[in-house]
Amino acid sequence: MSANAVRGLNVLPISELEKNEYSSKGNFPMSFLENSIVPDNYQNVNSASMLSAAQNGSGAEINGDVVGNAEVEYIETEKLTDLLSVDATLNTLLARLDSKDWVSVCEALNNVRQLSVYHKEKLIDFLGDLIPKIVKSLKNPRSAVCKTAIMTCGDIFKVYNDLMIDFLDPLLVQLLLKSSQDKRFVCEASETALIAMTTWISPSLLLPRLQSYLKNKNPRVRAKASMCFSRSVPRLDVEGIKAYGINKLIEIAASQLSDQLPESREAARALAVELQAFYERSKLSSSEDSSQEEVDCLSWEAFCQAELSALSAQAILRVTSIAKQEEGSVAGC
Repeated sequence: MSANAVRGLNVLPISELEKNEYSSKGNFPMSFLENSIVPDNYQNVNSASMLSAAQNGSGAEINGDVVGNAEVEYIETEKLTDLLSVDATLNTLLARLDSKDWVSVCEALNNVRQLSVYHKEKLIDFLGDLIPKIVKSLKNPRSAVCKTAIMTCGDIFKVYNDLMIDFLDPLLVQLLLKSSQDKRFVCEASETALIAMTTWISPSLLLPRLQSYLKNKNPRVRAKASMCFSRSVPRLDVEGIKAYGINKLIEIAASQLSDQLPESREAARALAVELQAFYERSKLSSSEDSSQEEVDCLSWEAFCQAELSALSAQAILRVTSIAKQEEGSVAGC
């Protein structure tokens, strides 16, 4: 790219930049515009520094190729390939994650992804040092760095599963925040990473971490946490729900039903329906168990009224009653 072309990018009006971000037309690929121009501080980008980065010949290995510092590509997990020089990449990884060159940081994050997929045993010893640097990238105001870090989170959740639980909190708070912001491509990447988290980390470990965010002051964070919580509960088995406490879960569902954001309320409705189904299945399976507690003999309505305030019980019963009616209507068609 010539210096004139780069300078031309820097003076495009915001409306044009936003138009180009989601368009494949024009002289510049979407990945370049999205990574290099969309960030909030794009007007302060120095053209000369961008040119020197593109022309200095330096680069890092991504997907088997040595790439220069001119652009960043968002590589889907299934398209990641193995590294040619694993040890050399590992030796420089932490330093490159701390680089002041944002493209080098993106390259290093992609290397983390490659290592997690193809050499997870070698990378696991670095996790304690890597997580703070990934968190730093998640906080980076440049969208390209932030999105690449988000994709890295999704990959390491899938690879390391429950081993991530001790490192989860600083990643989780950032993913909840990023999934709540207005930049669509960052938000969508965060949602994907959160789905990976709820898919690959055991709900018995994850739910206590999520619960504290259900009362966060930020309503968008509460909504995203509610959605994660609702997705995780169905993955608990019978013993898992009993261990966590169905009474505690129904209290959580009731509290979220009155939240100000529709996403929270919808997640609470899904959770209430799931808990009712579990409760009724549990009653049927234990109906001949003479040692069952008295509360297990209660109807769903009586259970809710025993565990919740009158208003909360009424709200839960209304939700589950409507769900039953809709299920019956579908079955009758």
